[in-house]
Amino acid sequence: MSHSLIADLRWRYATKHFAAGKTISPETWNQLEESLLLTPSSFGLQPWKFLVITSPEMKQKLLAHSWGQKQVTDCSHFVVFAGKTTMDHQYIDEFLADTAAKRGTTVESMAGYRKMMTGYLVHDARSGQIEEWSARQCYIALGQFMLACASLRVDACPMEGFVPAEYDKILGLTERGLTATVCCAAGYRSEADKYASLAKVRYPKEKLVEYL
Repeated sequence: MSHSLIADLRWRYATKHFAAGKTISPETWNQLEESLLLTPSSFGLQPWKFLVITSPEMKQKLLAHSWGQKQVTDCSHFVVFAGKTTMDHQYIDEFLADTAAKRGTTVESMAGYRKMMTGYLVHDARSGQIEEWSARQCYIALGQFMLACASLRVDACPMEGFVPAEYDKILGLTERGLTATVCCAAGYRSEADKYASLAKVRYPKEKLVEYL
C-alpha cells in the first residue's frame, strides 16, 4: 500500500503500548534493516552498531534498566543504537579499503581524504569527543529508521529512558569500544494504547520555520 510522506508522518507517534506477541514479518524487517544500513553519516564512517534484540530473555534483562518501560519487552524488535567511543587509524583505513574495493579505485588515491579524517577525528581536539560525535550519527540513524517504520506502517518508540552503563555491561559493548546511545522499540500498537488517538501536538510553521 502506498502512502504519502506527510500522511506517514501524521500516522506515526511514540507508541507506548505494543501488541505483545505481534511480530514484524521477515520481509518487512529486511527493509527496516536496510534503512539502517543506508543511513548517512559524517565522512561516511558509520561509527555505530545496531543491536537488534528479539530474544525475550535479553529483553527482560534490559527491561530492568529501562525505567520499567514495557515497550522493551512487548515490542517485536528492540534496536539499541551503539556509538563508537574511540576512533583510530585502523578503523579509518578499513573504511577506505572498503570504499576503494566497492568503487574500483585505490586507497592511495584517497590519501587527502584520509589525512582530513585522521586529522579531525584522531589527532585534533575532536579525538576527545568521539563518543559525542558518534551519538549524533546514531540519532541520524534513529530518525531514518523511524521514518522507514512509518512508511511501512510499523509502530516505533524512540527511547532515551535507560541506563547506558548497564546496557553496555549486558550487551558487552564497552570492550568493543561502543556505548549504548539511544534505543527504538518497533512493532505494532496495542488497541488499548490511548496515545494512538490523541491529537498530535506541534507548533504552527510560522513559529518554527523562518525564511531568510
